[in-house]
Amino acid sequence: MSRKFIYIITTVLFITVLAIGLNFYFKIFGNSTIKHGDLYITSTDDFNSLSKKLNPFVKDISNFIWVANKKNFKTPKSGRYVIKENMSNNELVNLLRSGNQTPVKVSFNNQNTLYDFAGRIAEQLEVDSLAILHSFTNQTFLKQNDFNNKTVLQICLPNTYEFYWNVSADNFREKLLKNYKTFWNTNRIQKAKKLNLTKNEVITLASIVQKETAKREERPIVAGLYLNRLQKGWPLQADPTIIYAIKEGKGRDYIVKRVLKTDLEINSPYNTYKYRGLPPSQIAMPDINTIDAVLNAENHNYYYMCADIDRIGYHKFAKSLAQHNRNAAKYQNWLNKQGIRR
Repeated sequence: MSRKFIYIITTVLFITVLAIGLNFYFKIFGNSTIKHGDLYITSTDDFNSLSKKLNPFVKDISNFIWVANKKNFKTPKSGRYVIKENMSNNELVNLLRSGNQTPVKVSFNNQNTLYDFAGRIAEQLEVDSLAILHSFTNQTFLKQNDFNNKTVLQICLPNTYEFYWNVSADNFREKLLKNYKTFWNTNRIQKAKKLNLTKNEVITLASIVQKETAKREERPIVAGLYLNRLQKGWPLQADPTIIYAIKEGKGRDYIVKRVLKTDLEINSPYNTYKYRGLPPSQIAMPDINTIDAVLNAENHNYYYMCADIDRIGYHKFAKSLAQHNRNAAKYQNWLNKQGIRR
């Protein structure tokens, strides 16, 4: 066998081995992903369903499957994973096997009931709304923390939170409870005591204030007005509580643009025309600004309020019933002209 022939064979073998080696290398360490995005793996996903979800992110899913088999990766861990462009299959397998997921930002506000709140959270996390409802109404949890099925909503302080996408309903609840306890620091607790209100009562009053006005600058004034009524032993006569009572009977989707005299006779603990003091729980989800508006309510002599038709969204405040009646008559006339009957 000539040297030339041996050289050719050796060269061919070398090139072949090199090609095979490079092929393996690029399968494992070469750029595989073609775009940036979020990959959500559910608790019920197996390797096959993972591969289908991953397919739009990679050049060749068969290469990923090959590398996964070589690394003995068979069971994905649920969660939200951020896939970056130009990741290798080796990086992908390591990421998905490690369970090193990226948290999601969860936000909520204006959910007036626990049912609405659970639905809002289920839109953002893997956990379903029924699991959240069961967790928040767990009787052992409620008794341990002195809540009931309605007052427990107060631990849901509107904000933006970070959670792992596959967080359990109980762990989700516990993080909100921890945040709620942190919110009620010594300063806020002392302010509530000075007003002779419990935490539940502060948040209940804040929910009424929030429903009364969307204007932040008005909230301390409205809070002060209701506190004046409470201190005098007067009924709050807050229309938002009547609307809440109506919707409890007719359904949350029932639209009420105008409170009628007949509504004031509704037999409900939320009817603040019929019953003195605060209702038993919040009627909405007040934001932190409104809660603090109650704790830092303005000190004044207003006892009455009415929507201001000259400045839509604002209110006219009155110290006397006579002044209030004039404001109210003007408002009622405006409603009639607008054709608002209910």
